[in-house]
Amino acid sequence: MAAFPELHVSISYTTRPIRPGETDGGDYQFVSTEVFQQMINEGAFAEWAKVHDNYYGTTLAALDQASRTGSDILLDIDCQGAAQLKTSLDNGVFIFILPPGFDELKRRLEGRNTDAADVVQRRIENARKEVLEAEWYDYIVVNDNFDFALDQLKAILQSVPCRTGVALPTVQDIIKS
Repeated sequence: MAAFPELHVSISYTTRPIRPGETDGGDYQFVSTEVFQQMINEGAFAEWAKVHDNYYGTTLAALDQASRTGSDILLDIDCQGAAQLKTSLDNGVFIFILPPGFDELKRRLEGRNTDAADVVQRRIENARKEVLEAEWYDYIVVNDNFDFALDQLKAILQSVPCRTGVALPTVQDIIKS
């Protein structure tokens, strides 16, 4: 985020328990399953999914706010949510970030000391399925070396204004002048 301070980070809603060191409204909006279900029924989410036995979602309000202010917004979401947005957003950039292997993923998850062993195992099993979804993303970044992965992310984000769909209005303005 230091490299792109103008990038707005979306705060997802979740039903999972708050972890030590997290803040409600800072890391996630922590809500009960009942509240989350009510929000689903009200159509509040642009995307939502049940992941690792908990619900996660991004509100339409968060995307609308970014759109109104002209801000780019970063969503940290799973494959299910990304697939929903891929069909509904015409200007999204989808980046699949993965570790160099499942052993390393397990090491990183265990190193966080935030989840029980069964939760870590379930996350590994889910990751094995999610990796198969990488083929439809716009970009794939393997985070085996943080600095190199960060350089790749910077290059991707810096290239977005040059995408035809983003730059075409400028071309049309030039034609009109």
